[in-house]
Amino acid sequence: MANIRDLRRRIKSIKNTQQITKAMKAVSAAKMRRAQDAVVAARPYAKRLMDVLGRVGSATRGVKHPLLEVREPKNVVYVVITADRGLCGGFNSNVIRKAALEMKNHPDAGLVCIGRKARDFFRKRGYNIVQQYVGLGENVNAAQAREIGEFIIQKYSSGEFDAVYVVYSEFVNVMVQKPVMVKLLPAEPPQAEAGDANKLVDYIYEPSAEEVMGALLPKYVINTVFQGILESKAGEHSARMSAMDNATKNASDMISKLTLTMNRIRQDAITKEISEIVGGAAALE
Repeated sequence: MANIRDLRRRIKSIKNTQQITKAMKAVSAAKMRRAQDAVVAARPYAKRLMDVLGRVGSATRGVKHPLLEVREPKNVVYVVITADRGLCGGFNSNVIRKAALEMKNHPDAGLVCIGRKARDFFRKRGYNIVQQYVGLGENVNAAQAREIGEFIIQKYSSGEFDAVYVVYSEFVNVMVQKPVMVKLLPAEPPQAEAGDANKLVDYIYEPSAEEVMGALLPKYVINTVFQGILESKAGEHSARMSAMDNATKNASDMISKLTLTMNRIRQDAITKEISEIVGGAAALE
């Protein structure tokens, strides 16, 4: 059984850890609010972009574009978005598990890893990583997403990629982050419903339908990547805030249990000393 000195040392160590988890929770809460605001602000643009792409795509079904070209999926690539750091519960492992499960259908698929956790996991297991982006920072901007999107567009247009999927964690709320997979390329604009007269419109294109689709499709690819990164950032900070909150509560429980054990040992020691004194006094009579 541990002595009082060891228990005091353990209690002090846990209290120091508890201070760290409290600080990390506060930092994650502040970052989560900023990331959540960024996600909420970006969603209307993404929704409207898909809406416009669906309307134009329905009216220009005969238009050809490299990003619309459907090929036999020989070279499939998965863009996996995770965090650069851990200490966020099962956030990273859930996304990686989702990607690994989907990749069973394409064992030779390539990977574009966004985030150090995805890069490290798949590299250790010998997966084919064609590109990696780590250390993007907390405030991800559109320029970083554009760099990633343009790389994917260039590879798909040249025929090196035949199909591209994005796997990331969708931010539902502070307590829920849902791993999802989205087909990125070949681009499949949402089809307008036959009964929706507002969507089935004959547009006049200037300079041409090909030019309009050529401008919309790259924006769609880049924005999908950007939205995935923003969703992942918000989910990461939410998961870390919850994980640090649980760690703080667990530390409090451990401190209470160790304090109770220490008090019992002290009580037993005091009782033993009193018994020895009483026994010694009785022997002198």
